[in-house]
Amino acid sequence: MGDSVDHLFTVVGASAAPVAPTALAAEGLLERQHLQEWVIAHPQVLGESVLVITAEFDRWADTDGVPARDRLDVLGLDATGRLVVVELKRGTADRDVHLQAITYAALVSRFDLGTLAQAHRDFLKGRGQFLEVDECRQRLLDHVDGDWSPELLQRPRQVIIAAGFPKQVTHTVVWLSEMNLDIDLIAVGLWKVQGQLVAGFTKVYPTPEVEEFTLAPARIEAKAAARELEERSRARNTVHVLVDAGLLPGGARLRLVPRHGVPESIREDIQAWVHEDGRRASVTWSNNTAAPLIWDADGESYTPTGLANHIFSSVTGRKADGIQGTTWWDVDTGHIPDTVDPDEWAALAGTSLVALAKQLRGARKDWSALHTLLEAIPSGRWTSYGDVATVIGSHAVPVGTHLATCGRCPNAWRVLTAAGRVSAGFQWSDPTRSGTAADVLGTEGLRFEAGAAVQGARVPVDELRRLLGG
Repeated sequence: MGDSVDHLFTVVGASAAPVAPTALAAEGLLERQHLQEWVIAHPQVLGESVLVITAEFDRWADTDGVPARDRLDVLGLDATGRLVVVELKRGTADRDVHLQAITYAALVSRFDLGTLAQAHRDFLKGRGQFLEVDECRQRLLDHVDGDWSPELLQRPRQVIIAAGFPKQVTHTVVWLSEMNLDIDLIAVGLWKVQGQLVAGFTKVYPTPEVEEFTLAPARIEAKAAARELEERSRARNTVHVLVDAGLLPGGARLRLVPRHGVPESIREDIQAWVHEDGRRASVTWSNNTAAPLIWDADGESYTPTGLANHIFSSVTGRKADGIQGTTWWDVDTGHIPDTVDPDEWAALAGTSLVALAKQLRGARKDWSALHTLLEAIPSGRWTSYGDVATVIGSHAVPVGTHLATCGRCPNAWRVLTAAGRVSAGFQWSDPTRSGTAADVLGTEGLRFEAGAAVQGARVPVDELRRLLGG
């Protein structure tokens, strides 16, 4: 396996001129002051949904209590609850760089939630952000999609970023990966384009084909922790999924249903405590990734897990440990937002935030396909929010929210509820426009019976796909 070779060109019409590569050292760029800061600012180069916990970490000790001198470049946490150990080299990697990464991985595999929270606090403090250890601890818990797993902490993933890799490194990493040790090799390249430096990060190992056909089968057969990792590695942070995709309209109501992290006896105590004051059981969703829940009981904003922990402590008088609050909050279908189809909203009854994110992951927020499809719906016909969402790869709830606030959606009045009724949240983008959506549909030749559009005029999903050009 060789390193990736990128070809970069400046283009003017039919003319393409190659851009010569340069190097970090040649441009006076350093590992810590520059390359490391790029990675901290853009952790997506390490993989999906990685939170940087700390950098330049050296607060560990050997078995005799003597502090180690080595510094771990960057330590992250991905959404599966797995640590990410990052080793950086601005030039070609040393022949033993993988041994350094393995050593750091072995050291951090002994860390627990408290150690990581303290390291994160110190890291943020050094960068001018002041959070208490408990706040940092909660931040780590909230980042993980699923229950916090000490077993997964013992299996760190390693990422080595360098300008190039000698064959000794690449051959050894391939073998280590086949032995079920995860090490990614990422090449950092640098070019100067019209006086501007351009950096690129290219994953050179493992390639998608290697992951799918060589490494995955071995991991599937590995111990239970590895199987859990494979399942959870596809997950992203629940709150970010919901907010990024617009899956829950602002103002949506959620209700408390204690689940994971507490025994049945404490769940009963929580339910009794909630019964004393009904406001304790309800929150309002705000689409704020930092603290999306507004609690009825005090009007304050919380993260899902932060509020679950607060409730647990209020009831038991002790600190919670390991609660994943995104499993505690269900969509309250008794309160229907104006912007959504009541039938589609009712289908979400009893769905927790985690389940909702998993069910609807990938729903789009780019509405260009929706606008194209709406333009193509014929006069005298209608479709539903759910059918439109199916065709464009979204979900009825965000589609309804978008249509209710979109000022440039053509033929929006031709999108009705599944029952063929005009949504209660429908409004004209032009406030001076008179008449109802049903009136306009009637003038277009659409028949209504008992207040609902006839199903015979509904555009089938297959026809919608053809209208979109799919």
